[in-house]
Amino acid sequence: MNIAPLPVRYSLAQFREACPVNETNVWEYLLDRNSDRIGVKRREVALENLKKIILATFRLANTVGFRAMTLRDLCRETGLSMGGLYGYIENKDQLAGMIEDLVRHVTELLPGWFKHVTQPLDEMECILRAHVFLSEIFQPWAYFVFLESRTLQIDQRDIAKGSELNIQNHLASLLKTTGRFSKSETTLLAAHCMSLVQDWHLKRWKFGGADIDADEFANSVVQFIRSYVRASLDNQQRLAAGDETDSTTMLAA
Repeated sequence: MNIAPLPVRYSLAQFREACPVNETNVWEYLLDRNSDRIGVKRREVALENLKKIILATFRLANTVGFRAMTLRDLCRETGLSMGGLYGYIENKDQLAGMIEDLVRHVTELLPGWFKHVTQPLDEMECILRAHVFLSEIFQPWAYFVFLESRTLQIDQRDIAKGSELNIQNHLASLLKTTGRFSKSETTLLAAHCMSLVQDWHLKRWKFGGADIDADEFANSVVQFIRSYVRASLDNQQRLAAGDETDSTTMLAA
């Protein structure tokens, strides 16, 4: 799964055009990644029913809660029989695992999409923008994975945690190449980056009332991070020149 080259400051519209996975074809990716466990061989039927099952899961998770949801609830919501449902999933653990696997599969590709970007901070900006825009395109998927990660089986939960940590570590390595931060500082700043971009799909209600869209949110995140890095460099240069101005004052300015 590749992505067409994008400028560093790309928009949601540009990302949508370049990204190989979207709301329409995501069902094909889901089916292909789980073809070994899905017994329905007619592709058109399997795609349509997978879509019904996943969208019904999101609706029920937001109303009765995923932990309280039963497979019979899912049958009523989708119109499938219990036997028909078993053609796609055996239990709720498997269902949650399929959703998490799809989200993880796409997000793990992000660093590779921007290897053509030569400047570390530019690559970091590209990855952060992609996180925001992917969560805009797949908001119910990302929201479900975050809220229901505790329902995953232990081994898959560990895989999911490791996946997020790998992306965080990649951001930290990009920050480290600037030569401006210690190991602990790069770890913390990379973690802050992840928290910032996750706010878009976890607490969308905070921004809707202010008419803030995904582009404006992404611009704000990368501007904030770049400003911090720039202020840190300026402070180091001042200290190296013998100016002992307090670093907190410098960053606040």
